[in-house]
Amino acid sequence: MTKIKIQPSTFEFLKQLKKNNNRDWFNAKKERYLEELKHIEQFADALLADLHKTDVIETASGKKSLHRIYRDVRFSKDKIPYNTHFGGSFSREGKLRRGGYYFHIAPGDTFIAGGFWGPSPEDLKRVRDELAFDAKPLRKILKSKNFVNTFGELLGEQIKTTPKGFDADNEAIDLLRYKQYLVKRDFSDKEALSDNFLKEASLTFKNMRPFFDYMSEVLTTDVNGIEK
Repeated sequence: MTKIKIQPSTFEFLKQLKKNNNRDWFNAKKERYLEELKHIEQFADALLADLHKTDVIETASGKKSLHRIYRDVRFSKDKIPYNTHFGGSFSREGKLRRGGYYFHIAPGDTFIAGGFWGPSPEDLKRVRDELAFDAKPLRKILKSKNFVNTFGELLGEQIKTTPKGFDADNEAIDLLRYKQYLVKRDFSDKEALSDNFLKEASLTFKNMRPFFDYMSEVLTTDVNGIEK
């Protein structure tokens, strides 16, 4: 049985696409694109199968997880028609499971990520209320060996001032300034093309769970800890 992995030919195709990002070239290479897409679908299917072992996922298949290679340029100044990466996301199932998984495959830019990219104002306020009250549980997760070794630190856009309605002297002010709560692990091209990448990508998703579980509990309960 062939080992599921990212193929060198996929990286080569993406490199060529980056140099020739136009419709004429892409249409001439359409069959090649479909071959590489099939490889990525197989990888996504295997990644989803592994994810099912540790979480309950709504996404039906690897194919359905994939984002379109065609860029939506209607409201963009950048009119380049195609993405130069393969990417996909997996949604957790049920209202009690919050957070999303994402994978991004490209030469020089392969990573596994997840978290809360665009929380609603209501969700952001709920998280900040919890952190202002007691940030110790989240800090424990962020300082854990698995988290630090896998992700390093919490990422996400932050504001420079104090969020409205909160105290600038709050001991959790560093966490309260986040507008997004994200985690990310980068991989070199050598790592991404290795036989071990699927295993490491799956482990990366697994290591997000303590963070997801904490955020899910906060976002599905009120300030008194009662389920909404």
